[in-house]
Amino acid sequence: MTMVYALVLLGILIFVHEFGHFLFAKMLGVKVLKFSLGFGPTVVGKTYGETEYVISAVPLGGYVKMLGEEPGEELPETDKKRAFNFQPVWKRFTIVFAGPLFNLLFAAVVFFFIFVNGVPYLLPVVGEVTADSPAYKMGLKKGDRIEEINGSPIKRWDDMTAMIHTNAGKPLKMKIGRDSSTFDIVITPEKKAVKDIFGQSSEVGLIGIAPIGETGVQRVNLPKSLALAVERTWELSALTILFIVKLIQHIIPADTIGGPIMIFQMAGKQASQGAMNYFTFMAVISINLGVLNILPIPLLDGGHLMFLGIECVRGKPLSEKVLAVAQRVGLALLVTLMVFALYNDILRLITGKMLP
Repeated sequence: MTMVYALVLLGILIFVHEFGHFLFAKMLGVKVLKFSLGFGPTVVGKTYGETEYVISAVPLGGYVKMLGEEPGEELPETDKKRAFNFQPVWKRFTIVFAGPLFNLLFAAVVFFFIFVNGVPYLLPVVGEVTADSPAYKMGLKKGDRIEEINGSPIKRWDDMTAMIHTNAGKPLKMKIGRDSSTFDIVITPEKKAVKDIFGQSSEVGLIGIAPIGETGVQRVNLPKSLALAVERTWELSALTILFIVKLIQHIIPADTIGGPIMIFQMAGKQASQGAMNYFTFMAVISINLGVLNILPIPLLDGGHLMFLGIECVRGKPLSEKVLAVAQRVGLALLVTLMVFALYNDILRLITGKMLP
C-alpha cells in the first residue's frame, strides 16, 4: 500500500502542476500537443481534439508539450499565432508561472478543507516527567492537567510551552488538575539550550514534561478556514525558502535532502496515521514542488521565468546557443541533485537512519 499511496500522491501533484500550464495555455490561445503524466514510454494514451493525453512509464514528473515550444522550430505562418514561442512575453510568463502557482493554490485548498473538517491539537495533559526536573521536584505526575499559568487559562499544550519557554528562571504559578481536584504550585523553568528545525541552538525555559497525547479538535467557520489556509500556505512557502537558504549556508546538513524513496516512505507512513496526516503531507509536498520549481535553474519553470525576464529587459530573447548551454548546465545540476538525494535515500535504508 505504501507504493499505492505514494503513486496517488505524486500523480495528483504532478497533474495539478501540469494542469496549471495546460489550462492557461488553452485560455491564452496556445495549442497544446501533449499532456503527459510521467516521462518516458507511453503506457496508455488517448487523443481528444488537438491534444494527446498520456500516462508515461516513469511517474516522477510530467510535461505539457506546446506547439512551437522548441527554440528555432520552423512553423508555417498560419501556425505561429498559436505557437508558444511566438506569444508575447506576458503570455509565456503566465503559462510558465501557472504550474508552480497551481501547486500553491492546491495546498491552500487542502488546508482549507482540513481546517473546515477540524484540526486536532494537543491538550495540556502531562505524560512523561523527567527525573530531577523542576516538574519532578514539584510532584507533577502523569495525567495531571495544566489549567492555568499566572492566572491565564491554558487550553492547548502549545499555549503552555510558549509561556514556559519565554520565562526561563522566572517563577510561574500553575493551577494543576488531578483527578477531580485542583491545586496550585510554583515552578521555575530551567534555562536550557535546544535546537530548532534548522539545527540552530537557542536558550529556552523547560520544566521537564512531555505530553500524554490527548487531543482536542479545532473547528472554524468557512471565512476563518480560508484565512488560515492562506496563512499556513504562506508560512510553509517561506519556511521552504528559508530551508534552501540554510542549506546553501551549510547550517542544515546536506544529508537531510531526500529523494523519491523518502517521499514513498513518508507517504506510506503518513497514510498509516490517518487521512488528515496524509493530506497534510500532500499539501506540504505540493508547496515544496511549487517553490522549488520557481528557483532560477534552467529546465525548471524558474529558469524559464528568468529567461523571459531577461528577454523583457533586452527586448529580444537570448540566442539559441546561450539557451542550449544554460539548459545543459541546468540538466547537470538537476541530475547531480537527484543522484545525491537518491544516495541519501539509499544510505538511510542501509544504516536504518530515521526519516525526518
